[in-house]
Amino acid sequence: MTSAAFAVIGGSGFYAIDGLVDAERVTVDTPYGEPSDAVVLGTLDGRRVAFLARHGAAHTILPSEIPARANIWALASLGVRSILSVSAVGSLREEIAPLDLVVPDQLIDRTQGRPSTFFGRGVVAHIAFDLPYCPALSEALIEAASGVTDARVRGGGTMVVIDGPAFSTRAESALYRSWSADIIGMTALPEAKLAREAGICYATLACVTDYDTWHATHAAVSVDLVVANLRANVARAKTIAATLAAHLPAGGGCACASSLRDAVITPHHQIPEERRRELAPILERDAEVAAR
Repeated sequence: MTSAAFAVIGGSGFYAIDGLVDAERVTVDTPYGEPSDAVVLGTLDGRRVAFLARHGAAHTILPSEIPARANIWALASLGVRSILSVSAVGSLREEIAPLDLVVPDQLIDRTQGRPSTFFGRGVVAHIAFDLPYCPALSEALIEAASGVTDARVRGGGTMVVIDGPAFSTRAESALYRSWSADIIGMTALPEAKLAREAGICYATLACVTDYDTWHATHAAVSVDLVVANLRANVARAKTIAATLAAHLPAGGGCACASSLRDAVITPHHQIPEERRRELAPILERDAEVAAR
């Protein structure tokens, strides 16, 4: 069966999901080019699961090069309704230490030039994004993470998303702290926006690897530091992903699936046929929009 309702997007260090039965690699052609990698579909504890390596299986894709539209379109076309995003992040708060896990509830976008919408070219839509993460899925993720031995889990918090690939200057890190941001990463956007447009519930498990660059006594952030701490968190992240897959919210506790109901301004009959075909996995998520 080439479909799954739940997907995991693995970030740095998380290139495969363990325990998948009858796994198959599925190559998806999208209107937005090739996804980061083939989507791996399989069964995990009786539930169909899709896995996608955000940076490619060999980690060859920069944060600003990630084909986010192709990734989310591919997952939507496979029937995905919920996405767990696993990401490495830096901490902007003393109380959030390396190796902690954070399930953020807010985002600040500091990226530039990344395509962040499926719309345009004859279709206008404006989604609500005041709550960028699915509250129901995030709550289930916190519960799943809290059950893992030795995991320090923080629910809520604001993530700043930067382009990279360089880490922040000290001045930038101090600025983000003054904005009351809690963690900093490079990949949650536009992924979260696109998932919302596609009517997919989306939550992030942020694995803290360092104190960014603001901390006066902590070692400066480096690839070696990030990778060492990331490896320590990946095993826990895989366990959490499996637990979440087995205990997904039943549905109805969020408005993610109906995100387009009042968002698409262009009348359906005015949408060019080519664009209707391209957007079929997106528009068909909401029957009211598709019937306009």
